Amino acid sequence: MLMNAATATIVIKSPREVELMRAAGRVVHNVLTELGGLVRPGATTVALEARAAEMIRAAGGTALFKGVRHPQARLPFPACICASVNEQVVHGIPDERPLREGDIVSIDCGVRLKGYCGDAAYTFTVGKPAPKVRRLLDVTLEALDLAIREIRPGDRWSRIARQMQKLVETAGFGVVREFVGHGIGQEMHEDLKVPNYYDRTQRSSDFELRPGMTLAIEPMVTAGRIEVVFGDETGWPVVTKDRSWAAHFEHTVAVTAGGADVLTDGK
Repeated sequence: MLMNAATATIVIKSPREVELMRAAGRVVHNVLTELGGLVRPGATTVALEARAAEMIRAAGGTALFKGVRHPQARLPFPACICASVNEQVVHGIPDERPLREGDIVSIDCGVRLKGYCGDAAYTFTVGKPAPKVRRLLDVTLEALDLAIREIRPGDRWSRIARQMQKLVETAGFGVVREFVGHGIGQEMHEDLKVPNYYDRTQRSSDFELRPGMTLAIEPMVTAGRIEVVFGDETGWPVVTKDRSWAAHFEHTVAVTAGGADVLTDGK
């Protein structure tokens, strides 16, 4: 069912469609769980990419990210996962650089299975992180958990976004503005935009939560300033302008009559 909200056209999913998205989300969960077990000093993100590609293919899915084009990028995205290390916020391209003790790596994975999409991300530590880095990850995950916990039909997303922003900024960190969550379903990016902060510029794009909405909620949080830039000649990796480290967590969620149903938790 289609629903118009302001300038957005929102696709309300049937219970059958939600279950198809859950199946895609289960593949994403399995990939992230497997890759998390492979993250250690000396591992390379290109090796993580190879394992992800193998698992997605074996599950009968296709990688959402591979081949995606972006107006800022000089080439289509070349990998199945985004592997963003330390100051890279999102869209890191897997490479041969060995991970080092104390690094962090955010792995974002999207899969299409039987015509429906799942998308999730998790930031892993490489060995033992510094206390402030551990706190950065904990707060980012807390922001995602807060959003999922607060979802209820009839509420406005802006209320939740304000709470996410307050939690992050009270902890002394920053919320990235340029990249936000999104609707998801048969396509990776559908209406709506799902920000992790709120200001007056978003009044016209705020929306009411309705049962059957499916959203990819993905806070991106920086240890320093919030400004980001494109990090190399490919135009893909997005890095913090001040090179402070960043964390990224994401789940695909369905809005239900009772609250939120997480579709990428492997259940």
